[in-house]
Amino acid sequence: MKLEKLVGERFKEKPADCTVESHALMVRGGYMKYVANGIFSSFMPLKRITRKLEAIMRGEMDAIDGQEVSFPVVMPASIWQESGRYETIGKELVRFNDRNGSPVVLGMTHEEAAVQLVREYGQSYNKYPFMIYQIQTKFRDEARPKSGLIRVREFTMKDAYSFHTSQADLEQYYDKCHKAYERIFAKAGIPEVVSVASDSGMMGGKISHEFMLLTDIGEDSIVICPECGYRANMEAAPNIIEYVRTEPSQDLAKVHTPDMHTIEEVCNYLKVDQKQSCKAVVYQRNSDDKFVVLFIRGDLEVNETKMTNYLGFDIHPATITDESPLVAGFIGPVGISSDCIVLYDNSLKGVNNLVCGANELDHHLTGLDMDRDVPTAQFHDFAKVQEGGICPVCGKHCITISRGIEVGNIFQLGTKYTKAMGMTYTDADGNEQNPIMGCYGIGVGRLAAAICEVHHDDYGPIWPISIAPWQVHLCAMRADNEEVRAYADSLYAELQKRGIEVIYDDRNVSAGFMFSDADLLGVPYRVIVSPRNIKQGVVEVSTRDKSLKTTISMETAADEVAKMVLDALQASQNV
Repeated sequence: MKLEKLVGERFKEKPADCTVESHALMVRGGYMKYVANGIFSSFMPLKRITRKLEAIMRGEMDAIDGQEVSFPVVMPASIWQESGRYETIGKELVRFNDRNGSPVVLGMTHEEAAVQLVREYGQSYNKYPFMIYQIQTKFRDEARPKSGLIRVREFTMKDAYSFHTSQADLEQYYDKCHKAYERIFAKAGIPEVVSVASDSGMMGGKISHEFMLLTDIGEDSIVICPECGYRANMEAAPNIIEYVRTEPSQDLAKVHTPDMHTIEEVCNYLKVDQKQSCKAVVYQRNSDDKFVVLFIRGDLEVNETKMTNYLGFDIHPATITDESPLVAGFIGPVGISSDCIVLYDNSLKGVNNLVCGANELDHHLTGLDMDRDVPTAQFHDFAKVQEGGICPVCGKHCITISRGIEVGNIFQLGTKYTKAMGMTYTDADGNEQNPIMGCYGIGVGRLAAAICEVHHDDYGPIWPISIAPWQVHLCAMRADNEEVRAYADSLYAELQKRGIEVIYDDRNVSAGFMFSDADLLGVPYRVIVSPRNIKQGVVEVSTRDKSLKTTISMETAADEVAKMVLDALQASQNV
């Protein structure tokens, strides 16, 4: 490919609307173009990168007996109604009617389509286990798309679905797919990806893992124990609490706290630590605006995912008016209105001598004893884990919180979809059973952006050899020089004969302009042909990551460069 013919412009200025480096570099480098909020078109360099990522995924899925299929982007609402998700998923699922008035949806995920495809096939136990996968365009009407390809509305995804006759067989295959994912990320050039226990969310199922690329720009919080290696997404990590009572237990007393609406204000006013307070966090149920009040220790934050999983319905932050049964800023567990759903976090279990709201304007209570004053309270884990918290595995106070980009996920779905959609098989004893499912996803564009995010410098991406848009960037400096032109043209032809992917820059531009474009394209090997090099009988070879800079003979350049590339490519696959 000659660079002068490459569609797409490259430029130096960072776009003002790009908040992360991968987005800025991929726009500047001519990889992608904005179409609409969360929707992008891909130029050739990005298309070549994603095609290579897809090839890596196909190879690993085929190696664990996956069969590639294709599901539709537009699906009848009826199969989503069968699973129940047509009603339970919010605005992220795009619903519309076709010209005949039939309700249809845009596929944001394909569990329903997978079951619909194989439920007639899988009617006998001897057909199991099997796995089907696809690489397909999806659309999720994300409320806040941002960060370029990291959070989008339209995206390409590799998603796989396995079917089993026993939990043990699912677990065995789940582990096999987990290892395949580790190989995919290693071959893509990011072996540092870690898997963490996660919340299953709308996918359902009890066991799930996310594959996280740790980086400061990541949107997810990852809970890590450096002592025992425990890792989990913040949404799924249990908050372990040490229950401490103080003696003696004080009497419950009402105190005047004028205009003290926040827990910080109240604790400062009464000169108590926030750990000795009970705060109320108030939500409303989406369906009918019924109030949901969570009482939690004053220094902790609420994990809303844990709350919604426990409640089984969606909630939103409350709006408290004068007509509400609650007194904003002064809500407490003693005497709270019975017209509310009330929850208690584990952090309050057995604790005494707390400050809390008195359910009366400008008043709080001191001396709250949960066992004595709220004897009917039932406690559950609704809190976010804190830095320095207790590890749920080894019990040490050493939890750290890191940021990460989710680049893949796997779920043990169980019978959630097969049962709802009536997929059954006849077992060896003649009994009808529902198959057990697993599902396994990787966002292709997000993976490309995540790799760029951790493999770049100030000048552009540094693509791993396995997914780089080209393997060699050939620069003919002073292409108007006959010797330079003749040799560069011949080297271009010779490298291609050896199967090397070359982007060839033979434009009559300055060295600075040429190298700036080369940096933005991020090709692993750069070969420079110039009048000075020609006089010395050599070509310059360097790597984009600056680990190598050397000269080699013009006579052996094609062979030596090809060997460098092929050796590096082979090493990237030996994982």
